[in-house]
Amino acid sequence: MSLVDPLLNEDKAFMFSEENQKRAQDILSKYPENRRAAATLPLLDLAQRQEGWLSKSVIESVAEIVGSAPIRVYEVASFYTMFYLKPMGKHVVQVCSTTPCWLKGSDEITEACQKKLGIGFGETTKDGKFSLLEVECLGACVNAPMVQINDDYYEDLTPDMMEVLLEDLAQGRKPKVGSQIGRKGSEPLDDKKLNDMQREIASSKNISLEGVAPKSAKEGGDRHAS
Repeated sequence: MSLVDPLLNEDKAFMFSEENQKRAQDILSKYPENRRAAATLPLLDLAQRQEGWLSKSVIESVAEIVGSAPIRVYEVASFYTMFYLKPMGKHVVQVCSTTPCWLKGSDEITEACQKKLGIGFGETTKDGKFSLLEVECLGACVNAPMVQINDDYYEDLTPDMMEVLLEDLAQGRKPKVGSQIGRKGSEPLDDKKLNDMQREIASSKNISLEGVAPKSAKEGGDRHAS
């Protein structure tokens, strides 16, 4: 069966590398022979990590391996947003814009990305280094705003931090993963870090904090305890 789709532009015949062929066999060994189709998701992920996206050739190859019709594998690939049906940049920048991130400044993070990279959502830079995507909740709401770049989360961002992060990646440097303000996991911020972050975000939004006296975590806890 041949797939015809404008997103599935054929470029070359696909074959797993020697190392990934072993990984594919390890994946297949986890499933009964008559349930090989259950390996579709991990095999697509393995293929995308090798190629960077899922071409027509990749989909047809995975379909042959698991014994499914190519259209069935395409249905899986086109359903999950983690799979890409067109070539992507080396660094896929996913900006979360769901309510918690939006309230904490995801619009400004988006503007910083677009300004630095010169592209909009769904586009890739001419040098092939970056693709920019808007995504729904990535599950790190406490540390909003945040982005996911490939497999890594970068949290507690400001626009300036975002631009520095992108510059580091462009220059081949490995930025610090996780909170960009030194927070461990999603622990409560101490007063100084909280106030500094509040003022930086407020400044970027041209919001005055005059007359606002942020409560400490202890004060908040005491109030709720009473």
